[in-house]
Amino acid sequence: MVFSDPVIGTSQCTINESIHYVGIGLHSGHKVSMNLHPAPPNSGICFVRNDVEPDQALIKASWRNVVDTTLCTVLGNDHGVTISTVEHLLDALRGCGVDNLLIETSSDEIPILDGSSAPIVNLIKKAGVISQRVSRYGIWIDSPIEVRQGERYSILKPSPVPRITVEIDFPNAAIGSQSVTVDLLDDVFETEIASARTFGFANELEQLREQGLALGGSMRNAVLLDDDGVVNPEGLRFADEFARHKILDCIGDLALADAPIFGHLHSHKPGHRLNNALLRELFAHKDAWTRLSFDEINRRIARSENSFVTQVKKWAWAGR
Repeated sequence: MVFSDPVIGTSQCTINESIHYVGIGLHSGHKVSMNLHPAPPNSGICFVRNDVEPDQALIKASWRNVVDTTLCTVLGNDHGVTISTVEHLLDALRGCGVDNLLIETSSDEIPILDGSSAPIVNLIKKAGVISQRVSRYGIWIDSPIEVRQGERYSILKPSPVPRITVEIDFPNAAIGSQSVTVDLLDDVFETEIASARTFGFANELEQLREQGLALGGSMRNAVLLDDDGVVNPEGLRFADEFARHKILDCIGDLALADAPIFGHLHSHKPGHRLNNALLRELFAHKDAWTRLSFDEINRRIARSENSFVTQVKKWAWAGR
């Protein structure tokens, strides 16, 4: 979105043409066929399971429909039909400014691909994103919202800059304590966040697989760590790739708010459960936010004194 031009980026968007790809589910290990189709304005992001009865197949991408957050985000509908590991795909859609999409899948889990959202971003860029000439709306944070789960916490604070701060702390020496703050402006999402991969620990693999999890995991789709550090021969894509991937997960999970959020997310040791709890807390406090058209958001940003946001050219979440 070009802030200096209120016409650019203020309309809802979908993809220009359908996208097809095949991949492996991280936890199920199943081969999954995916078809992403353009969808009409105001339809949002919807999943359709092609392997169940048609009248039970539709699952809306919404925070209300989160039914599990164990190692990934799982959505479900009233028929008990679920779709899991949706966060990386939702991250790519938010980062590319896609508001409306119909996602057909042949199984109950979204493919993990390389463990990041970069492959989907590349497919979306190749297909193209088009304006639908219907107003886009965002969620403007008016007052702080906070959730805590033990030592973990997340806070959404007012900010005209779409900003995320993530802090993590792991006993593994290759990770340790990391803190990353990004302002999601210009191409920062694509260059600094989208390619950060998920990660796991070698000493947990056997137990996870006994539970039917991580059956499709490998060093082709995750960063693997043991007591000596990173096992992957190619090493890391960023020195702080672990914290960057947590930002990626936060973007994907908060995309379930159904609209871009204008505020500063500060999360200490985030996870899918904490992210969903934050959205539930946010929407339980209607006085903490305002739903605004992007035209009005542009005007509010322009009125923000001493804000460098009025000088930037694009906001990654709003499309190009």
